[in-house]
Amino acid sequence: MVRTARITGLFYLGLAISGMLGFLLIRPKLFAAGDPAATLANLTDNPALATALVAFELLIVLTQALAAAWFYRLFRPSDPVSGAGIAAFGLVNAVLILISAALLSTAGTIAGDPFGDVANTVQLLFLISGEVWAAGAVFFGLWLIPMGTAVLRTGLMPQALGWLLIAAGGGYILSAFFEVDALTIPASIGEFWMIGYLLWKGVRKGSSAVRLPAPESA
Repeated sequence: MVRTARITGLFYLGLAISGMLGFLLIRPKLFAAGDPAATLANLTDNPALATALVAFELLIVLTQALAAAWFYRLFRPSDPVSGAGIAAFGLVNAVLILISAALLSTAGTIAGDPFGDVANTVQLLFLISGEVWAAGAVFFGLWLIPMGTAVLRTGLMPQALGWLLIAAGGGYILSAFFEVDALTIPASIGEFWMIGYLLWKGVRKGSSAVRLPAPESA
C-alpha cells in the first residue's frame, strides 16, 4: 500500500506542477482579457509559449487520469465507493481539460495560419477554454470530497486532512459560481498536504483499513 500511495502521490504532484505552470503561469502571458488584438499578438510573437501551454494542458489530462486510477487502486480495498467517486470525477475533469487543450491548440493554429476575423476568433477560443476550466472546477471539487471521505473512513491518512479535503471540495464547487479567490485556499493546502503525505509517509502505520486477501496459490 505504501508503494501504491507513493506512485499516486507522484501522479498528483505532476498534476499540481503542470497545472501551475500551464494555467497559472503561461496562460496569463498569452491571454489578454478584453483585448483580442493583444491576445493574437502574444500568440504570433510567442509560438513556443503557445505550444507549451497546450503541452501542459495535455500533461494535466494525463496526470489527472493516472492519479484518478491510482487513487481508486489505493482506496478500493477499504472504501470502494469513495475510490470510485475519486476516479469518476477525476476522469470527467480530465476530459474537460482535454477539450480546453483542443481549443487552445486551435487558437494557435489559426494564429499561425490566419483566416477570417482572426483576433476575435482566437479571443473567443480562449474565453471558451476559460469557461471549460470553470466548469471543470465543479468536478475537481467533487473529486476532493470523496477523497476526504476516503481518508476519514479508512484511517490511511490523518483525520484532519480528510475534513480539510471535504471543505476544499466545497470551496472549489462554490468557486465555479462565485469569483472569490479565498474559496480555493483550503484546496491548495489540502492538496499539497495530501501530496506530501503520500510521497513522504505513504499511508499511516497501524491504520485499520481493510485489505483484500491475497490470492491463493494454485
